[in-house]
Amino acid sequence: MSGEGLISVDYEIFGKVQGVWFRKYTQAEGTKLGIVGWVQNTEAGTVKGQLQGPRSKVEKMQEWLKCTGSPKSRIDEAVFKNKKTTESLEYSSFSIIK
Repeated sequence: MSGEGLISVDYEIFGKVQGVWFRKYTQAEGTKLGIVGWVQNTEAGTVKGQLQGPRSKVEKMQEWLKCTGSPKSRIDEAVFKNKKTTESLEYSSFSIIK
């Protein structure tokens, strides 16, 4: 991966993010960027998950989660935490957890 380090970051997205295909669009964008991880709805009405991959691609995905989302979503806040470098990826794809 061109010497670029791998990173992992957890996220939680607040706003109108359930019932608007947010998880499906997040999975599609992550797959398109070539990163792995997961996304799921929470009982609190947010969406959370984890991103893993090359730093630049994960940062692009973070920007997408902060500013774009699914067409009918409204993103009020995007919280990213537990950002760390990693030697290998824990996941083989980007999945939706029910």
